[in-house]
Amino acid sequence: MVGTAREGTSAGPTLAVVARAAGVSVPTASKVVNGREDVAPDTRRRVVEALDRLGYVRRPRFDTARGPRLVDLVVRSLESSRSGAVLHGVEEAAYDAGLEVVVSAGLNRPRSSGAFEEPRPEGAWLDRLVVRGTSGVLFHLAELTAAQYAWLARHRIPFVLIDPAVEPPPGVVSVGAADWQGGVTATEHLLGLGHERIAVVAGPRRGQCGGARVAGYRSALAAAGVRHRPEYVRHAGLDRAAARRRMRELLDLPVPPTAVFVCSDVMALGVYEALAERGLTVPRDMSVVGFDDLPEARWATPALTTVRQPLSEMAATALRLLLRMMDGHHPESTRTELSTRLVRRASTAPPGLA
Repeated sequence: MVGTAREGTSAGPTLAVVARAAGVSVPTASKVVNGREDVAPDTRRRVVEALDRLGYVRRPRFDTARGPRLVDLVVRSLESSRSGAVLHGVEEAAYDAGLEVVVSAGLNRPRSSGAFEEPRPEGAWLDRLVVRGTSGVLFHLAELTAAQYAWLARHRIPFVLIDPAVEPPPGVVSVGAADWQGGVTATEHLLGLGHERIAVVAGPRRGQCGGARVAGYRSALAAAGVRHRPEYVRHAGLDRAAARRRMRELLDLPVPPTAVFVCSDVMALGVYEALAERGLTVPRDMSVVGFDDLPEARWATPALTTVRQPLSEMAATALRLLLRMMDGHHPESTRTELSTRLVRRASTAPPGLA
């Protein structure tokens, strides 16, 4: 939807007023409002300052007379089973609400190694939101830049983060899982089997969910009176190949663990591979617990015991929160957590089973 001089509200300034205050033409002010990139930086700055100073408010980004409202779901990759679970939850909730959903992989894309590339240029996908007249955006596993947060705020586009990669800024609405409790549950399961030498292969050091899961692991060890071994904590960045390397390092320790809590199912597959390379089997030589309960957990041999985080339910909850925000209601709490639970399969057993 392209801005016009009639934008604004009866209680606020029109775009023409903003343009005069900034010393630019109405079409130029409209370009800034709609996120176009073909505006000089100094001109853009003057228009943005005028928008903020005058309290300009855009019209709603949808017209109910023209059909269903439109929301965007932006994911890192369309190829992962995690994204598939999120898409399933969003699609069902959107159908119930009469919304249309556009899905795109607009942020970090995975390399063949499993690590993430630098984000795509933000102007491209941000501009597409404006052109489509998007009413709101859901971001899965997003690590937005300060400029992207500012752009969304400036254009008054409501958004919700699903399972954010890092802790979002204050005031940003997000939906995730009870990661700390999940780490406790996984570790308590291994402790209950008799393991005390329990390692953890975690995600990125600065990651929000990985940090909470490791904190839960440490809390469970402390509650059981089991000594925490710093050398048993390894970070793999949610990368299967890196998890394989971290598991090799654990096996090479003078006193290797007898069990390992892996903070994602995909990384757990890398742990399986490292054990197989050494001629070790699961769970006879090493008990393994994952986190996510993706389809890969059921397909693994042996089937992976894991902590289930309800990705589809998280996505549906995020969509319902976004719908309320689109209608002008801001949630009382910016963080919503859904409970996790242990799914027992065949990858855990008491130590020394052989």
